[in-house]
Amino acid sequence: MAEHAEYPAYPVGLRLSGRRVVVIGGGQVAQRRLPALIAAGADIVLISPSATPSVEAMAKADEIRWERRRYAEGDLADAWYALIASSDPDANTTASAEAERNRVWCVRSDDAEAATAWTPATGRSAGVTVAVLTGQDPRRSAAVRDAIVEALGDGSLAAPYFRTHEDSPRVALVGGGPGDPDLITVRGRRLLAEADVVIADRLGPRDLLDELPPHVEVIDAAKIPYGRFMAQEAINNALIEHAKAGKAVVRLKGGDPYVFGRGMEEAQALAAEGIPCTVVPGISSSISVPSAAGIPVTHRGVAHEFTVVSGHVAPDDPRSLVDWAALARLRGTLVILMGVDKIGAIARALVAHGKSAETPVAVIQEGTTAAQRRVDATLATVAERVEAEDVRPPAVIVIGDVVTITPEQAAE
Repeated sequence: MAEHAEYPAYPVGLRLSGRRVVVIGGGQVAQRRLPALIAAGADIVLISPSATPSVEAMAKADEIRWERRRYAEGDLADAWYALIASSDPDANTTASAEAERNRVWCVRSDDAEAATAWTPATGRSAGVTVAVLTGQDPRRSAAVRDAIVEALGDGSLAAPYFRTHEDSPRVALVGGGPGDPDLITVRGRRLLAEADVVIADRLGPRDLLDELPPHVEVIDAAKIPYGRFMAQEAINNALIEHAKAGKAVVRLKGGDPYVFGRGMEEAQALAAEGIPCTVVPGISSSISVPSAAGIPVTHRGVAHEFTVVSGHVAPDDPRSLVDWAALARLRGTLVILMGVDKIGAIARALVAHGKSAETPVAVIQEGTTAAQRRVDATLATVAERVEAEDVRPPAVIVIGDVVTITPEQAAE
C-alpha cells in the first residue's frame, strides 16, 4: 500500500457471509462490485429506483434483494457494510452521514475522501485473494493487482504449500492443451508450478517442463517400466505411489483429460485408493488445432455441428465402436483424432456409406507448435497425400466443407 496520505488506510479482510450489506444505487459501480459481495455470501439489499440489466438479473436470480425506491434515512440500520453509489449527491451525503453515526463501514464511489473505507483492487488466484491499495491512484492499484494475479496464475510467482505428512494426497489431472505452452489454462499452469512430481504425456506441452524447479521429479509416461502391467495400469500405479508418499502430483496430458485421454480411468484408480483428484479441463486439439490452421469446425450456412471421432481403430475392425455409416450421412464437420495411419480405411468407409469422394479434407500435423503443417486433399486423395507428404502423428484430420473456408470468404 502506497502511503501517500498522512494516515494510510488500515488493510483488513471483511467476512460478510450472512451479514447485511446495503448497496445504494444500481448503476455501473454496483454492477462491478456486486459479484464480489455475492461471492462473499453477504445478505445484500439494493436500494435504487432503477438498475442496469445485469444488476436486475442478479435480483431475478435471488442473489440480492432489490427495493425499487430512493434511499431513505434509516436504511443502513443493522448494516455491517455499505456501498454508496447513486447518482444523487445529496442522498449519498446523507447516507454517508448515517453510516458514520451508526459505525457502518462505508464506501463512496463519488467521494473517496468522505468514505470510511476504500475498495481495493482485488483479484484471486491459487486460493489467494490479492487486494491492493495505492491511495488515490486506482489505475496503479489495478496494475499492481494484475501483475501479482498473473504471476500467481502462470506460476512465475509461487509460494509452496506448507503441508504435513497428515495432509491428504494431492493429484491433479491437467489438460495441457494441444502443444503450444501458452495454451495451457491458467489453473493448469499454476498447479504445474506447485507440483513435486509431474507424470507427462508425449503430447503435453513439453516446453513447460523446462521451467520447473530442479527438485521436481518429471516422469515420462511413455517410459514407465511396464513389467507385467499394461501401460495405463503402470501410470495409475505411479500416480498412487507418489500421492501416498505425500507428494503433490500432476498428471500432465495433451488436450483435455477426458477427450481420448483416459482421464476417467486414472480418476477411478485414484478413487479406489481413497485419493481425491482435481480435474483441470484443457483445450482439446479437436477444435484448437483446426482453428490454428485457419479452419472453423462450424460456420453459419455450412456446418451446424461437428463430431469428434477416434481413428485409432479401423472401421472394419471388430473392436470399433463408431457408426461410420451414420457419420457418412451427417452434413457437418468430422474431426478425426489419432487416425493418420487409418485414414485410407476411414476415407473408403465414408465414401462407401455415401459421403462424396470430393469432400474436402485437411490434415494438420503438430498443430499449434512451431512444426505445424497442413496438407489438403479430398476423401478420394487423402491416403495418397498423407503418404506422399510423410505425415506423421500427432495430427488432426478435418473432413467437411469448412476446410475450404477462408477468412476472406467469411467476411463476405
